[in-house]
Amino acid sequence: MTVIRDEAVVVREVRELHRSGVDASCAGQHREAVRDLRRGLSLADAINPADPGIRADWLVARIRLSSTLAALTAETAGPAAGLAGLDEVRRLIDQVTDPLLSAELCGSVEHNRGLLLLNAGRTEEGIAVLDGALDHEERRLAAGTPEPRLVEPIVKTLWSRGTAHTKLGSVAQARQDLTRAESLATEHGLTSRAADASHALGRLDLRVGDVPAALRRYESSERAYRAQDLDVPVLLGLHRAQALMAAGLADEAGNQLDTVLPALRAEESITRDLADVELYRAVAAYMTGEFDLARAMAASAWQRMRRWGCETCVANATLVALRVDTAVALAADETFEGEALVGEALGDGTCEGESRSEGGDAGGAGEAPWVVSRRVLARRALDFADGLALPRLAEQAALARMLAVRLEIRRGALDAAERILAGVPRTGRLTPIEHRMLRRLCRAELAVARGRTAAALAEIRAGLTDLDHVRDRMGGLELLSGTALHGRDLSDLAVHLVLSGGNPRRLFAWLERTRAQTYRYEPLTRFDNPELAERIAEIRTLTQSIHQAKHEGHPTTALRARRAERMREANRLGWHTGRWGRSRPVAALAEVMAQLGDRALVSFACSEAGLVAVVVVGSEVRLARLGSADRAGEAARMLNADLNALAPDHLPRQLSDVLAASARKQAELINEQVVRPLVELVGDRDLVIVPTGALYAVPWGVLPSLHGRPTVVAPSATAWLAADRAVRRPDGRTVLARGPDLPAAVGEIDKLGANYATATLLSDDRATVAAVLDALDGAEIAHLAAHGVHEPENALFSRLELVDGPLYAHEVAGLANPPRQVVLASCELALSRIRPGDEPLGFASALLASGSHMVVAPLSRVGDQACAAAMDDYHRHLAAGAEPAVALADAIAVDPLRRPFVCLGSGRR
Repeated sequence: MTVIRDEAVVVREVRELHRSGVDASCAGQHREAVRDLRRGLSLADAINPADPGIRADWLVARIRLSSTLAALTAETAGPAAGLAGLDEVRRLIDQVTDPLLSAELCGSVEHNRGLLLLNAGRTEEGIAVLDGALDHEERRLAAGTPEPRLVEPIVKTLWSRGTAHTKLGSVAQARQDLTRAESLATEHGLTSRAADASHALGRLDLRVGDVPAALRRYESSERAYRAQDLDVPVLLGLHRAQALMAAGLADEAGNQLDTVLPALRAEESITRDLADVELYRAVAAYMTGEFDLARAMAASAWQRMRRWGCETCVANATLVALRVDTAVALAADETFEGEALVGEALGDGTCEGESRSEGGDAGGAGEAPWVVSRRVLARRALDFADGLALPRLAEQAALARMLAVRLEIRRGALDAAERILAGVPRTGRLTPIEHRMLRRLCRAELAVARGRTAAALAEIRAGLTDLDHVRDRMGGLELLSGTALHGRDLSDLAVHLVLSGGNPRRLFAWLERTRAQTYRYEPLTRFDNPELAERIAEIRTLTQSIHQAKHEGHPTTALRARRAERMREANRLGWHTGRWGRSRPVAALAEVMAQLGDRALVSFACSEAGLVAVVVVGSEVRLARLGSADRAGEAARMLNADLNALAPDHLPRQLSDVLAASARKQAELINEQVVRPLVELVGDRDLVIVPTGALYAVPWGVLPSLHGRPTVVAPSATAWLAADRAVRRPDGRTVLARGPDLPAAVGEIDKLGANYATATLLSDDRATVAAVLDALDGAEIAHLAAHGVHEPENALFSRLELVDGPLYAHEVAGLANPPRQVVLASCELALSRIRPGDEPLGFASALLASGSHMVVAPLSRVGDQACAAAMDDYHRHLAAGAEPAVALADAIAVDPLRRPFVCLGSGRR
C-alpha cells in the first residue's frame, strides 16, 4: 500500500536533515553527517511536487543538501567524486527561476567547487572558481539588505580565497581577503567566522616567517571558539605545530600533533585532515631523528593522500621518506636500508641498480626495506623532482634536488652535484628557513669537496646570519632557544672545518658564533601577561592537588593530564609575548682575554664523536684533543646518578661507602680524560668553563684536579663576558627565603641573615610565591632554600616548592629586574635540558637568560643537612669579602661528593 505524505512536510524534514547533517559535519561527526544527508536526499527523491510554491522550496532544499553531500563525499571518495556531484547540483540550479535565489545558490555551489579544487592541489583553478562564487554572492548581497545570512557566504569565500593565496605566496592578496573577512564577520556578529579568519591570518603570518604573530593569532582564535562554547578546530593544533617546527621546536610540535591524532583517528572515514596531521608528525619525527616513526607516518599519509588524489600532498609525503633515507644514507656505509615508499609513489616498482632485501616483492610502504646505494637514491630523488608539476610544486622539486646534491657530493660525483645545484632556484623571502639552510649547506659541502674551505665558511656564515634574522623576531625563551635546530648541520660543518685546520683562535670564534645564541640577547622590558599568570596559578594548584592525592593514596592520572594540558597552554602563551631581547655582538677573543685577567677559559666542543677544548690563558690560545665525547658523557651521567643516590642525609654507612667509591671512580674517569690534560695549560688559575652536551651535568668541584679551585660555568664566552662586565647595583637588597619541609634549614635562614645587616627574610607562611617574586625583583642577592624539581621534558616548569605551591622558571624568567646573584639551595636546579646548538634551558639557565649575572645551584640531589652546611660556609666566606666563585669553591672542598654545586654565569660580584 502506497503511503501519501504531505509534500510540504517532507520538504521541512529534508531541511531538518540538512541542518542536522551540517551540524554533525561542523562537530567532526562525519558518519552521522553523511547518514543524515543521505536520508534527506532519499526523502527529497521520493516526491515530485507539482504545486509551484512547494516545488520551489523542494528544489532549493535538494540543491543545498546535494551540495553539502558532494563536499562531504569528497572527503572519502576524493575530489573527483565531489566535483561530479556538484555538476549535478548545477543542473538543478538551472531550474531555479528567481535570479537572486539562483545567484545565492550558485555562489554556494561554486564555493564548494573551489574548495574541492584547492584540496586537490589545483590552487589556481580553485581561486578562479572562488572569484566567480564571490561575484554571485556580492550580487545577491547588493540586491538585498546586509543581513548576516547574506554576509556569511562572502566571509566564507574570502576566507577560502585568502587561504589559497597564502598557499601560493601571494601575501598582499591573501591579507586583503582575510582582513576583509575578519572585518565583515566582526561587523555582522559572525564571531565564529571572525575566529576562522584570525586563524587563517595566523597561517599567513607563519608563511612570511613571523612565528610569534602566528602563535598569537592561533591563541586568540582558540579563545574566541571557547568563548562561544564551540569545539576548537582540530587543525588549529596542526597549524600550531607547524609554527613550532618553523621555530625549531620539533619535539613540542610532535607532542602537539600526538594530541590531535587520536581525535582524527576516531573518525576513520575522514582521510584528508588525518593525512595532513600524519604528514607533519612525520616531519617532526624526522627533525628529532626518530626515523622509524617518520617513515611510518609518511607512509600512512602517502597512502591516504594518493587515495584522495592530491598531487601536492603525495609529493610532500614522498619528500619526507626521501629525507629520512638521505639522512640514513649520509650517515651509513655505501649501501643502506631504504624504504619502498618513494619508488612506489613514483609508480616505477624498482629503480635501475637496486637490489632487493629478503622478502622479494617491492610492494607498498611498510614492507621490507630495500638495500640501495647513494647513487640509486640520488637518481630516485632526481626522477621524483623531474616528475613534479611546475611551478606549482617548484619548492618540493628544489628540496628533492638538494637531497640529490648532498648524496652526489658524498659519493664524490662533484660535477653532477654542481649541475644539479645550478638548477635549484634561488631562495626568496617566503622560502622556509629550513630550505634556505639546506641550500647553504649544499653550497658549503660542495665547496669543501672542491677544497675551497674559505668559500664553505662564507656560505655557513651567510646561513647563520639568515638564521639570526629569524631568531631576532622570536618571542619567549623556548622559541628563541629552539631556532638553533635549523642551523645544526651548518654549525657542525663549521666546527669540523675549523678544527681540521687546527687553529684554536678560529675555532674559538666559530664556537661563539654557532652555539648558545640565546645568551647573546639582552632581555627587553617585560610586559604583564595576566592570562599566562592565570595558567601558572592553575598549574600550581594542580601540582598541590597531585601531591595531596598521592599522600592520600588516590589516583592522579586525571590530575596529571589536566596539569600537562595547562602547561602546554602556558608555554603557548609564552611563545608569543613579543621579541625576547636585543642581540649583543659575539664576544671577540681580545675582549675575553682582557676580561679574564689571571683566569683561564676552557671552551669544550664535540666534532665527529671527538671531544676537544679551546684553552685561553693570557694571550695564548691552545687546542686540546680529549678523546671520545661519548665516553666522557657516559661518565658524567654515571657520576650524576651516583651523587643522586648518595644525597640522603642518613644513609647506612656501608651503602654510603659503596656509593661514594663509585662516584669517586666516575669523577676520576672524567678528571683523567677531560681535566688532567688541561692542567699543564692552565696552571693553578681560576677557571671559566663553557661545556658542551653531557658535560653540562658535571659538578666540576667534585673532580680531583679541581678541588678548591674557583670555577664558573657559562653557556658561551659571550654570555660570560656580559655577566662578568655587569655593574653591581649599589642599593640592591639581599633576600633570604625558605620553603616548607626543610628541617635542616629551619635555623639556616636566620643564621645566614646574620651575615647581611639589611636582609629581607621570608620564611614560614610569609614565603609565598607572590611575596618571593616581589622580593626577587630588583634584588642584588637572593638565596632560596627550598625543595626543587627539574623537569627535563618541560624545562621552564622546573620549580621551587614554596609554602603556597611551586614557583616556576616561567615566572622568574618574566621578572622585570631579576636578582643579580641567585643562590638556589635546591636539588638539581642547575640542570638544563640541552637543545641543539648547546642551548641550555632550565630554572637556572632561565634566570641567566633573563638577566641574572650569577646563579649558584646544585647539579644533583643534595641532602638537607649537607645543603644547609654548604650554604652556611658559602655565605660566611662571601660576607668576609670573598668573590662568589672563591667562596663556593671553599665550601664545596669540605665535602665535594655531598656538595655538588656549580657557579653559573659570572663568579665575581
